[in-house]
Amino acid sequence: MADRRKLLAATAAILIIKKKNKQRSRTMWSKKWLLRRSEFSHVNLLEELRLQPEDWFNYLRMNEETYNELLKIVTPQIERLNTRMRKAITPHERLTATLRFLATGRSYEDLKYTCAISAQSLGQIIPETCEALYDGLKNEYMKFPKTEDEWKKIGKDFDTKWQFPNCLGSVDGKHIRIIPPPGNGSYYWNYKGYNSLVLMAVANANYEIIYCHMGTNGRVSDGGVLEQTSFYQKLIDGQLNLPKPEKVRNSAKELPYVFIGDEAFRLRPDFLKPFPQDNLSKEKKIFNYRLSRARRIIENVFGIMAARFRILHTSINMRLDRIDLVVISCAVLHNFLRRKCSDSYTPEASFDNEDWENSSVNVGLRMNPDIISGLQRGPNRHYATEANESRNKFLRYFNNEGKVNWQDNMIH
Repeated sequence: MADRRKLLAATAAILIIKKKNKQRSRTMWSKKWLLRRSEFSHVNLLEELRLQPEDWFNYLRMNEETYNELLKIVTPQIERLNTRMRKAITPHERLTATLRFLATGRSYEDLKYTCAISAQSLGQIIPETCEALYDGLKNEYMKFPKTEDEWKKIGKDFDTKWQFPNCLGSVDGKHIRIIPPPGNGSYYWNYKGYNSLVLMAVANANYEIIYCHMGTNGRVSDGGVLEQTSFYQKLIDGQLNLPKPEKVRNSAKELPYVFIGDEAFRLRPDFLKPFPQDNLSKEKKIFNYRLSRARRIIENVFGIMAARFRILHTSINMRLDRIDLVVISCAVLHNFLRRKCSDSYTPEASFDNEDWENSSVNVGLRMNPDIISGLQRGPNRHYATEANESRNKFLRYFNNEGKVNWQDNMIH
């Protein structure tokens, strides 16, 4: 009996060794048409599109000059060496494939036919390039203010362009559709009826994002998402180096420096939101209009991003950390393109435009067509006296020395 067991054990060991040594036969190294990437890739089409600048822009969402500058920035991080087995996919091919993915939202399987790059390779190339885009651009094009002077510059821009003095940023969240990981139930299911992760962002007066946080599950409210960010923690801890209250134009009174958002957020002395919609006095309607007018900037930012990068209109089917990379790369690209080719990337029709004579707003690109009414309602909050007084200071200013001559026509 013992001899039989030894024989069976020896036989099993031999079979395991043979299995390990047996090499899987490969039918082909790669599909033949993929090996002819130099012939079939869309980079050949780009050579033709140089003669048609408008088509080049539509294809990559930027002009050729801007693209070349972007390629120079990311090349050190995405360039790979050739091997004796095959030539590396060039930075040019990697970047154009990634930009087409962001611009169209097409799947890897679909994209491979125009890029002549396998879906498996695209699954590595696109997240790596998105990371390179964010790393290469964030310090210059998504720089978060650190000094009082930098904050004051933002406040001055809001006053000049939106007649909202001492405003430091417009804040809101956008739900990004996702295909959730298996076994997560309703963890990512949001109040709108689909699975999502939330992009929380702060925008300046020039439609640029100065801060973004990506990755909180969609079940959490916008106010809850904001309170989980490093930005908010530093705000409540007094670590943002915000300027002290200052006198504003045409007034002898001081107003605090504040961020603004919709009703989903918590009212604070340094964070204003509208008055509840029920039983509004004329003065409160004026305040809500003036706040909404400046707050619409972040709505336009999200709308522009989604229109230019159609990946944000799809249910993104990637690992969660890679979804984060895709979305924040769209955010930093938005800022880059706003500065480099704003006329073509964001023409005037992209923005909300007010018709003061007819008391209406012509809607530009935005994620929510509601203008003044219909703001998202959050849970009832206990308003601290200091927070209420901060909002009331702006209410009095907008209805007196800070009044603009068209505001009465814009409330209903």
